[in-house]
Amino acid sequence: MEPLISVIVPVYNVEGYLDQCMESIVGQSYPHLEILVVDDGSTDSSGTMCDRWAERDERIRVIHQPNGGLSAARNTALDVMRGELVMMVDSDDVLHPMAISILLDIMLASHADIAVGDYTTFVTGAPQWTGQDNGKITHYNQEEAILAIFYQKRLYHSAWGRLYLSSLFDGIRYPEGQYYEDFAVIYPLLKKCSLVAMTERPLYGYRRRENSILESFSPKRAAVLDIGEGLEQQIQQEGHGRYLKAARSRLLSAYFNILLLSNQDKINDHKALQDRCWQGIKRLRRKCLLNPEMRIKNKMGVVASYLGRWFLCNILGHNYQPRT
Repeated sequence: MEPLISVIVPVYNVEGYLDQCMESIVGQSYPHLEILVVDDGSTDSSGTMCDRWAERDERIRVIHQPNGGLSAARNTALDVMRGELVMMVDSDDVLHPMAISILLDIMLASHADIAVGDYTTFVTGAPQWTGQDNGKITHYNQEEAILAIFYQKRLYHSAWGRLYLSSLFDGIRYPEGQYYEDFAVIYPLLKKCSLVAMTERPLYGYRRRENSILESFSPKRAAVLDIGEGLEQQIQQEGHGRYLKAARSRLLSAYFNILLLSNQDKINDHKALQDRCWQGIKRLRRKCLLNPEMRIKNKMGVVASYLGRWFLCNILGHNYQPRT
C-alpha cells in the first residue's frame, strides 16, 4: 500500500507566488498526498486563494490562523498531519514534478529516515531543473549526517527539500518567533535518525526574493548565534567530542557571517552585536584552526582575524557574499 505523505505549506502574503507553488504540488507524479496549507493570518488575497485551491483538489486542507510566523504555521500542520511521511514546502517555492516520488523511492530503497534532494535557485519564471543526475545516492549514518550539517558539507539544514519519517517529529517542534528555526531542530531530528540518503539531483526550486531573510540584514538574524551557542553548550554536556568540534566550526561560521553582514549596513549601528561576534571569534579561533575538518573558508577567516578586526571586516569582508 502506498504511504500517505503530508505536504506542509505555510502561507503568508504570497499572492504573487502561491499559484505556482500549489500547481507544483498538486501536479506531483505521486498522488497519495495530504496537502496541509496553513494561512498564517495573510492580509492579502492569499487566504482566499488557499480556499479556492481546496475547492479544486480534495487532498488539500486549509487551516486559517492568526499570524504567528513560519514556525507556528508548520507546528499547526505537524499537530494534525496524518501522513506516515512529511515534506515541507515554502509557499513561494516550487517542486520538481517528480520530487516526491523520487525521494520516496530513495527512502524505501535505502531504508532511510530522511531522503534529501538538491535544490536550484530562481528569481522569476520557472526553475531550470538541470544538475547532477547520475543516479548516485550518498548515504550518511547518524554521525556522518550531523558532522556534514555542522561542517556545511553538501547537506544543508533547511526544513524544505526533503522527505522525513513523520515519527521523527514526535516531541519536536519548531521554535516560534525565531529566525533559523530549521537550524534549531536539525540536530534533535538527526539524533533520532539511523540513515540519511541524498541525491544530487535538484528537486526543489528555491525562489530568491529581495525582501527575504537571506537577502537582507536584520538584527533578528543573530538568532543563529543563540542557537549555535546553545548547541555548543548542549553537546559539550553530552560529551561527544567530534560533534563539539563540528558545532564550534558551525558557530564560528555564524560569528563571521553576522559580523561581516552587519558591517555592510552603514546606516544602522550594530556595535553590540559586532562586539559579540568578535569576542566569539577570538574565543573559538584557535580551537577551530587546529581542527583539520573545518572548511577552508573558516580557516581563511581565522587567519585574517589575527590581523585584526578592522582587517577582517574591511579587507576580507569587502567582497563578502552571505552563505545561503
